[in-house]
Amino acid sequence: MSEADETIVRHFNEAINGRNLDALTRLMADDHRFVDAAGGTVDGKAACIDAWRGFFGSFPDYRNTFELVDTTSPGVVEVRGRSDCSVPELAGPARWRAVVRDARVVEWRVSDDPGA
Repeated sequence: MSEADETIVRHFNEAINGRNLDALTRLMADDHRFVDAAGGTVDGKAACIDAWRGFFGSFPDYRNTFELVDTTSPGVVEVRGRSDCSVPELAGPARWRAVVRDARVVEWRVSDDPGA
């Protein structure tokens, strides 16, 4: 399952980079949770779609680049890379942790990567 989970995570990121809400909707579990680098959370698929819609409108040039993708346990994919954006606070090294269940992303967690 690890390769399949990693593929789901890559597709999820492609949807973010392409600002594709339809693809994000298809890839999110109904109980999806988003956790930002400050620890703020958005719970539920509908709330997360609304949050992404607002984010894409505010930061149209935001993009993630994955450098290392690794399954650390069944259904858990850890990613290291960077975010690029004209807003400096959203740009720089980052880590993502995705929990995947039944080919859907249950949790998408973003954190700063000060060690990179």
